[in-house]
Amino acid sequence: MKIAPSMLACNFAEMGKEIIKTDKAGADLVHMDIMDGHFVPNISFGPGVVKSLRNMTSLPFDVHLMISNPQKYINEFANAGADIITFHIESTLNPIDTIKKIRLLNKNVGISFRPSTDLTKIFPFLPLIDVILVMTVEPGFGGQKFMTSQLTKIEKLKSAITSNNLKCLIEVDGGINFDTIKLVKNAGADICVAGTSLFKSDNMYDAIKKMKT
Repeated sequence: MKIAPSMLACNFAEMGKEIIKTDKAGADLVHMDIMDGHFVPNISFGPGVVKSLRNMTSLPFDVHLMISNPQKYINEFANAGADIITFHIESTLNPIDTIKKIRLLNKNVGISFRPSTDLTKIFPFLPLIDVILVMTVEPGFGGQKFMTSQLTKIEKLKSAITSNNLKCLIEVDGGINFDTIKLVKNAGADICVAGTSLFKSDNMYDAIKKMKT
């Protein structure tokens, strides 16, 4: 299991120090939630912040675009240092064009979806992407309660990926803690995003180590 601490839960006044802490604590990726106040009701930060943090760590930047018209901003986040760029299937009328644009910039492609979105809208894109991000909370806010109803979706995605010999990884975001990570691992997840449970822990190194076991 790979662990991606979510910077949404860090101390924004100390983001540089916080990202170094995640690196030293054994994180595999750094997850960055980009929110525009339109696609989701909250606002986080933009490509300028991502760029300012890029030289603080060599960990891959896992950039999750919870924004409307994501294709308009792909260049900016790619230039800022994103390694994975994930957009929401509900945020664009042309998912294929968005995938192609990310690919042209030599970045890994991710697609995410709201808990209410039907999986039939996702399956056709699995052969074209690197990561499928399953939201186990409603996107837009940290600290929400894990939705067990989404475990079935993780299982179905894992089955589709395995049966078709695809390389797409399953990432899970929302309400991940020491208990819920066991559920998503058993369901077939490869990467877990954790925010509050890591940044509010007494020792992030021990917390990440426990999540990986």
